[in-house]
Amino acid sequence: MNKKFLTLLTTVGAMTLLAACAGDAENETVGSGETASTADGSVYYLNFKPEIADKIEELAAQYTDETGVEVKMVTAAGGTYEQTLKSEIAKSAPPTVFFINGPIGYENWKDYTMDLSDTEVYDWLTDKELAITGEDGGVYGVPVTVEGYGIIYNEAIMEDYFASDNKTTDYNSMEEINKFEALKEVTEDMTTLKDELGIQGVFSSTSLASGEQWRWQTHLANMPIHYEYQDKDVKALDDLEFTYSDEFQNIFDLYLNNSTTEPNLLGSKTTTDSMTEFALGQSAMVQNGNWGWGQIEGTEGNVVNEEDVKFMPIYTGVEGEENQGLAVGTENFLAINNKADEADIQASLDFVEWMYNSDEGKDYVVNEFGFIPTFSTFSDDEYPEDPLAQDILSYMADDSKTNIPWTFTTFPSETFKNDFGNALLMYAQGQTSWEEVKDTMVESWAREASFAQ
Repeated sequence: MNKKFLTLLTTVGAMTLLAACAGDAENETVGSGETASTADGSVYYLNFKPEIADKIEELAAQYTDETGVEVKMVTAAGGTYEQTLKSEIAKSAPPTVFFINGPIGYENWKDYTMDLSDTEVYDWLTDKELAITGEDGGVYGVPVTVEGYGIIYNEAIMEDYFASDNKTTDYNSMEEINKFEALKEVTEDMTTLKDELGIQGVFSSTSLASGEQWRWQTHLANMPIHYEYQDKDVKALDDLEFTYSDEFQNIFDLYLNNSTTEPNLLGSKTTTDSMTEFALGQSAMVQNGNWGWGQIEGTEGNVVNEEDVKFMPIYTGVEGEENQGLAVGTENFLAINNKADEADIQASLDFVEWMYNSDEGKDYVVNEFGFIPTFSTFSDDEYPEDPLAQDILSYMADDSKTNIPWTFTTFPSETFKNDFGNALLMYAQGQTSWEEVKDTMVESWAREASFAQ
């Protein structure tokens, strides 16, 4: 996986890139303009990324102004994309452009996905192995960005800790924090010194409100499941044992017990709350991806300097994790609705091609959305410049680190993730034991995997 993505970026010729992801709220903009110049049809684009909702609406309006083609832009609320797609696809005017979540998503939506083999957007893909293909060899989903996540930290706060005369650990730099044991010692010591450090907690709130659990039931769960797959030399499992349950609990407990918010209050916390706390300097660390940079930078009253925003891997206590990197991958694959009117299909292809090949479209993709593009249409100087994406590229180029692939695209269903997320909330609130959380995960995985077959 590391080499594929490194090849992708090397092929494009860029080692100074950057990116963006996550959020909530539903937004809708319908472009209006003169007469269509590129197609007689219209576009209905169902956006997967709530954090870029406003900007992608602006892009749609700009396209309409230039071409006269109507573009309806709808953004699904965080954690509701599959549900929204199911609802919208059944309407008389369904989405013409939508996204599938890896191979599991393709199986759910393959009856609606058009073969993109002969399109420009597939031809531009720098690493065609990243595309979603069917048994017939057709191409049914194309990735539009590469992303990564880990633990984001504020280096200025960490430096204050290392310089403190009151710290009780022997750690003096972030380079020394390269495994869970070290992270735990430093975190717990920082908690005792939080008044001196001017923070409310070491970690931002563990957002566990409904629809806001994806950082834990998907992204954090990726870690133990990746290692279980690796041990069993498989790419997917119908029956999961959750053999790295203890390691997941290690890091989850560390988040809960050293947070800005008491565990029993986390059921009302959102990802936006969490990122705002970090941006305001109320916490020193937060688990999230490079898409979180936009939330940090855009927070009113932000006190975190750009040069202090950095990534570290998510350490859980796995043997050999000193050489572990970030979680790097792609999950959102663009698809075209094969059941749409022919004119609307052509209009949709035209819009997507304009988005990833025109100067105006590429400027939005890079500078407003923060995407690390996957297409050869982007030149060396057409990439984002935020610090988190720079860190991702550094980890990808570092042969001494092994980045973690995104195995969560193989999770059996959204229902499984919600079952697991709700069990984590009950655990945080003291309503259930960790053993019961583990049982919920294993049982829900097996049940949902059997439904998918």
